[in-house]
Amino acid sequence: MYAASGVLTVHTERGTSIVPANRVAWTPAGFAHHHRAHGDTDMRIVFLPPSLARLIPDHPAVFLASDLAREVLLALTGRRNYDAAPAYSRSARSRLLRVLVDELREAPEQPLHLPQPRDDRLQAIARMLHERPADNTSLAELGKTIGASTRTLSRLFRNELGMTFYEWRTQLRIYHALVLLADGHDTTQTAYACGWANPSSFIAAFSNIVGTTPGRYRTSRQTTARASQLPTAVKSSG
Repeated sequence: MYAASGVLTVHTERGTSIVPANRVAWTPAGFAHHHRAHGDTDMRIVFLPPSLARLIPDHPAVFLASDLAREVLLALTGRRNYDAAPAYSRSARSRLLRVLVDELREAPEQPLHLPQPRDDRLQAIARMLHERPADNTSLAELGKTIGASTRTLSRLFRNELGMTFYEWRTQLRIYHALVLLADGHDTTQTAYACGWANPSSFIAAFSNIVGTTPGRYRTSRQTTARASQLPTAVKSSG
């Protein structure tokens, strides 16, 4: 699944993958999933045969699309989201899919997967923070609400989700921030709506996870969306 523009979320039993513009979400066979688009989203879907699927991770993941991967994805699905995909021969399509897989194998996984807790106590915390991402209640106070100690909850976050409570909540807030930015909110509005004390701390956290500032992300998202609407072939003027 590729977001040529906008933001996608892909949900599996493992959690939620956040897919900003120019990222690729990979869902292996056997994972029940559903997805949702946020903002003006141009979504592309490509299926891989088992012979190629086994070359990339056996778990849901998000990758940054290289320039070559983006062009292959657009070629396989149609340059515009309302165009039909070009009628490639079976051998040509196979070669393009192999190039795509080669690019994904070289791309590092993005830290854009929000794991889904299984423990009832963590699920209760997750529900509260999904509903109120700006809530700055400490883990100790949240524990009192659900009847669990800070020590127990900290251990559950590490053992079950592989991260601290602070790291998980930051991932959750980035997820909400990407949705708000896709809906047209500016950096300051988004920072306060997602619980940051000031825009500069939001920009730092966003840059650390997404790899660019919110402002540059919005600009690159618009540029990528325009690129996906260019004609497939451009006649040379020379």
